[in-house]
Amino acid sequence: MHGTQRSDRIVAIIIAILLTAGCIVVLSPFVSALLWAVLLCCVTWPTLLAVEPAAHALGMNSVFVGIFVVAILGNAAEHATAVTAALGNRMELSLGIAVGSSVQIALFVTPVLVLASLGFGPQPMDLVFVPGLVLTVFFAVLVLGQVSGDGESNWIKGVQLLAVYLILAIVFYFHAPGRTPQ
Repeated sequence: MHGTQRSDRIVAIIIAILLTAGCIVVLSPFVSALLWAVLLCCVTWPTLLAVEPAAHALGMNSVFVGIFVVAILGNAAEHATAVTAALGNRMELSLGIAVGSSVQIALFVTPVLVLASLGFGPQPMDLVFVPGLVLTVFFAVLVLGQVSGDGESNWIKGVQLLAVYLILAIVFYFHAPGRTPQ
């Protein structure tokens, strides 16, 4: 019996080692991505702290800063990669980077921040959006569908996208949701 117990232990240790190695192989990209995200947060946090007083000194409201300024600064590397891909005439890659980033924020980062706010922060966040923000997202999805629907790209579509972005930036700069114009 002593020999079978020893062989059972050896088999159990081998299985545990194989399972551990398998978990490491499967989870290593996620751990790497998580470490990069933490590093990115630590590096960009001082920038964001400097942006807020400067933006308010220029008369920008918090919604505009959050939707446009922070989004541009926080995704600068992705924007640069998408533009580089577009300049190399790889529009599928460029569009995939741009749309993938937005989907990642909408479907992953926002819910994670809401859940994290339950343990951190002065009060929990919610996923209640004002109608103007919901309409903006709906409008952006319609424009994206119109621009990318036929699978072709040209300069006029780029100008259309920039015009939509500029219009939304002007609207959010001059009208903060929740504030009624007088």
